[in-house]
Amino acid sequence: MDAREQRGLEIADNAKLQRSGDRWFVPSQSKRTHMAGNSYYTVKPDVSNPKCDCPDHEMRGLKCKHIYAVEYTIRREFTDDGETQTVKETVTVKKTYSQEWTAYNQAQTLEKDQFQVLLRELCNGIGEPSQKNGRPRLPFDEMIFATTFKVYSTVSQRRFMSDLRSAHAKGYISKVPHFNSISNYLDSEVLTPYLKMLIEESSLPLQAIESDFAVDSSGFSTSRFVQWVQAKHHDPKLLTARQWVKVHLMCGVKTNVVTAVEITDRFSGDSPQFKGLVETTAQNFTMAQVSADKAYLSAANLQTVLDHNAMPFIPFKSNSDPAKKSKNTTWRRMYHYFCYNQEYFMRSYHKRSNVETTFSMIKAKFGDALRSKTETAQINEALCKILAHNLCCLIQSMFELNLKPEFWSSELA
Repeated sequence: MDAREQRGLEIADNAKLQRSGDRWFVPSQSKRTHMAGNSYYTVKPDVSNPKCDCPDHEMRGLKCKHIYAVEYTIRREFTDDGETQTVKETVTVKKTYSQEWTAYNQAQTLEKDQFQVLLRELCNGIGEPSQKNGRPRLPFDEMIFATTFKVYSTVSQRRFMSDLRSAHAKGYISKVPHFNSISNYLDSEVLTPYLKMLIEESSLPLQAIESDFAVDSSGFSTSRFVQWVQAKHHDPKLLTARQWVKVHLMCGVKTNVVTAVEITDRFSGDSPQFKGLVETTAQNFTMAQVSADKAYLSAANLQTVLDHNAMPFIPFKSNSDPAKKSKNTTWRRMYHYFCYNQEYFMRSYHKRSNVETTFSMIKAKFGDALRSKTETAQINEALCKILAHNLCCLIQSMFELNLKPEFWSSELA
């Protein structure tokens, strides 16, 4: 198909051709023709000698795009005997899912109240770290409640104090701390392992629901910029570049609950974090499938998933060559499975899009930037965002799936 025929097909598909007797009027696509007052070209279709009054046909004697447009329209609308034929058009209908509006409305309107209830129950299982000397500190579980609730509120520490006073009136905390105390605790390295533990614990009520998981990473920008000395001696464009932290997480594809998380600097690779995320999730969930993009493709990562009796759905790259890894049985078998089961593989792999949804949910609700200044506080703030997201997922499941979350069941039994 040459260029003229291609443009003729485009005209027939996008423009309206008019017919009068044996003549067809084809809209002009030239601005010069419109300026001269001619908006149509006249075409007389003939099998042996078609005619058109456009310059391309009259001056060059070529079969122009307007003639092709008329011929294509005739073939589409009429059969050889002149009778109109029925043209079947295939329309791809996008699959949609109905929203449980009653459950959704209840979850949204009651979320803030339920959030405090669940967060308080979750914090009840935290032990008090030992303190050898110094001033008696605030109750550790109450400060985790305060810091997570503050990140959930998305307001400044000073404006958050009214919410904290309300929580105190409801009995969730025994004393209203100073707003600077929230910053001090966010900047404590002691807080980090506790937040990770709470994220894992908050996902456990969904053990019976989640069996397929997805892995990915995303960045959260900070209020800090690249240092002047780096911009001066390396690249002046870095002066306007913000620093960010990288969040690596694994989530369930049904409820978007986060089951494992790691926080690194912006230059850390994705693939090395995969094994830890899978092993942490495997401690609490029975995994059936794990989806990830090509950045996580390695023989070690494939074997990690298989070792936990799950199926890895990590697509191979265009330059993947099983001959180079002929000694690695796992790589070779998964490569051939990927090649000979493309439809099923890609259908399962595309569950990975749910981890993109998870990051979108977190950033849309709690912000895509971190307010904290120090590295430790930024890590803890990012973990608080994920913990708050998990509690919101539980609240949604309470109304949609009649879930009744219980925490620390094994310790309290």
